[in-house]
Amino acid sequence: MRVRSRSQTGGAARVSAAASEPAGFGRIVRPRTIRGRLARILFVSLTLVLTLLGLTLAREVQAFRRSGDTVDAVSLALVVQDLLHEAQRERGLSNGLLGGDIRLRQAVADQRGATDRALRTLDAELSGAPAGSDEISVAVGQLAGLPAVRAQVDAGRIGRAAAFQFYTDAIDALNRPRLGLDQARDAEVRHGLLALYALGEAKEQTARERGFLNGVFAADGFEPGEYVHFLDIRAAKTAGLAAFARDATAAQREQLDAVLRGADATNAAESERVAIDSSGGPLVRPVDPSMWWAQMTAVIDDQRAVQQAVGDAVRQRAAELRRTAALTLAGFLIAALLAIAVEIALVVAGVRAIVRPLAALAAEADDVAGRRLPEVIAAWHAGGDTPPERPQPVRTPAGAAVEIAAVATALDRVQATAYDLSSEQALLRRNSTESMANLARRNQNLVRRQLGLISEFEREELDPKALSNLFELDHLATRMRRNAESLLVLVGEGSPRRWAEPIALTDVIRAGLSEVDDYRRVVLRRIDEVTVAGAVVSELAHMLAELIENGLAFSPPDLEVEIHGRKLPGGYLLAVVDHGVGLPPDQLAEANARLRGDRDFMVAPTRYLGHYVVGRLAKRLGIDVELTVAPVCGIVARLLLPTELLGGQDNPSSTSAGSGGGGKAVGEPLSRVGGTAGERPSSPLAPAPHPASIEANGVGDGRSTPDSSEVNGARHGMAERSARAVGSSMAEGRPGVGTGVVRRESPSAHALSATIGPRHRAVGVSDTRLPADQGESPWFRAPSGDEQPAVQRTRNGLVKRTKRTRPAAESAAQRRSVQRPPAAPAVERSPDEVRGMLAAFRTGHQRGSDPAPRAETSRRTADPAETTAVATTILKGSP
Repeated sequence: MRVRSRSQTGGAARVSAAASEPAGFGRIVRPRTIRGRLARILFVSLTLVLTLLGLTLAREVQAFRRSGDTVDAVSLALVVQDLLHEAQRERGLSNGLLGGDIRLRQAVADQRGATDRALRTLDAELSGAPAGSDEISVAVGQLAGLPAVRAQVDAGRIGRAAAFQFYTDAIDALNRPRLGLDQARDAEVRHGLLALYALGEAKEQTARERGFLNGVFAADGFEPGEYVHFLDIRAAKTAGLAAFARDATAAQREQLDAVLRGADATNAAESERVAIDSSGGPLVRPVDPSMWWAQMTAVIDDQRAVQQAVGDAVRQRAAELRRTAALTLAGFLIAALLAIAVEIALVVAGVRAIVRPLAALAAEADDVAGRRLPEVIAAWHAGGDTPPERPQPVRTPAGAAVEIAAVATALDRVQATAYDLSSEQALLRRNSTESMANLARRNQNLVRRQLGLISEFEREELDPKALSNLFELDHLATRMRRNAESLLVLVGEGSPRRWAEPIALTDVIRAGLSEVDDYRRVVLRRIDEVTVAGAVVSELAHMLAELIENGLAFSPPDLEVEIHGRKLPGGYLLAVVDHGVGLPPDQLAEANARLRGDRDFMVAPTRYLGHYVVGRLAKRLGIDVELTVAPVCGIVARLLLPTELLGGQDNPSSTSAGSGGGGKAVGEPLSRVGGTAGERPSSPLAPAPHPASIEANGVGDGRSTPDSSEVNGARHGMAERSARAVGSSMAEGRPGVGTGVVRRESPSAHALSATIGPRHRAVGVSDTRLPADQGESPWFRAPSGDEQPAVQRTRNGLVKRTKRTRPAAESAAQRRSVQRPPAAPAVERSPDEVRGMLAAFRTGHQRGSDPAPRAETSRRTADPAETTAVATTILKGSP
């Protein structure tokens, strides 16, 4: 449950994390949250709305600009018409002066000032660069020669026709541009501009007629060609008036008709009739030029007034259109902003109405998964007959929609179902755990009784073959006891085996060796001597047995598994090294996770139970366990024992190899750690190494080793090699020890053996050498003094085995319940020496019956420098 709750992530946190992810093209196209999806809808709708509004606004802006340009063009056109009006007056007066009427000199001078003022006004208007200003600027350039023409008029050095033509060309250039027509989209404005320019053309022709006939009337006749010119001017005037009538409004036409029906226009028409009748040259009757000028000037001024009225109407209409366009533009902008704001508000409200209740439901779901159900399971695990209370129902968020309320109801049903299922599972798991614990206790009690019975059989048995089988049965029963204790460890129970006094670490290691198969392949390298607190001896031995068995099972059968130990300032470091092929990094990481207790054995494959047992024990004892890659090949299992697990008294270091002090005798702790007085840590016929077919991947995975039926052939060969080894040791004058294999001693082995005390070379360790002084260890000490009985031998020279006496602690009832065979003579050898002697006897018998002697299994011998370097690297923790 710890792993599952650790892996859970809050729903609200997931929503926030997903919402806070950096935006990208993929997040926009395919958002992962509801907020993102609604934002996508908002984005698309806003894009469409803004596009349509943009087109409409662009059209309105264009209309606004056109209306503004129309207003500017009308204003500029009216200013141009003012200049034209003044230039027309100056043209007529100058033409009359050149015709001989000297009375007009002062009027010409005054008119020139008015023309200059109008020209300056036009220049000021052009400085703002309104629409059509470029054409007007070019037309104004026609007046660049005006000062020279004026001087010639004053001096009389220019002809009347030439002066008239200069003014006419300049006026035509200014009157030719049709300002505002290109910008006008309104019909009223357009017709108003057309009427304005048509009336201007008619006024220009009227002014031209006034000036032209002013000279004719002053000269009392037409010069050659002037009459035709007069008719052209009159025709152009008539065409302009007709064009004005087409485009002007009824009111404007009525206003112009009123001007043309006035007295001045009527009198001017009579004078014009005189000119028309004088087609031969001289006038049919004289006409006063001044009267003609005055009458035509009045008519032109009235036309100018009508033109200004038309221009004002066009300007007002353009200004009205400009205001309308501005209001329309502002209205569209306001409507667009309101539409965007309303759409955003609706989307935000929708997001809040969906996301907030969903976030609340996610928080409820997280609370159900992270707190409520774990509390229920913890309450079931805590025990008790009363079922825990049901969790609170899932609350529906305030203001949630009907669909979200339905989701909350469904989630509440899920919680109720999960509560029922988790309660059933927790109860089932508790019952299973209790059943496993009870079964393990029963097996443990049966195995303990079996071990005691086997020990009794061993002490009373005299047949070597039967004794060998009993030793093997003893070893198998010891391993069965470890399996029962593993079940207790997995279900959280403690070991009933406790010691009050500290135990030497080497004895604890031997106790672990007594519970594994193929223990002869284990080599104790340098072991700094310390003692272990008695309360943790059995559990530490159990851990070592699991790790050593893994190393033995998954390493080649011809290679050794080494054990190193060294004191550290913060505790004690033990290293179990095998020389297999190792593990891949991912499997090594998984194995370390199991050893740290990060995995649950109930959901893991059964082949990993050994790792879970070690992890449980390590967590209980506070030991740091880690699997790392060995310096050469294989796997190193490092155990860092805290100082709290070590004994209080100081023990001699392993550097004093010659002494066995500082700890118990070799044989005694093994019997004590083994759990019964009669247990044997090893035998000459103990199981041989695993066959090469077993998977050798460096570190085992907790699988139990094969039983005796699977490796019968290997054990048989190992027994033969064991007997030969003991036989050869006896031939050299040394009592044999049933260690299994004779190793070729190298200088490095001698160097390393100096760091191993006598207890390190006890039975179960692949070191065939015995200490020089066997009397230093109680394991090898023979009876002396008065306690040494008489020696009885057989015909072959073998010492007869005597039945060992029972311990003094046995009760009389126990002594009566056991049937003993007849007593045998006392012996002077220890039981280990007897086992070696029997193994040598069997080996010699087999050697004599086998014509082809078997070759001994070669064992790897290490170089001294390499062994020392590897041991240093392992204990330092380097890869």
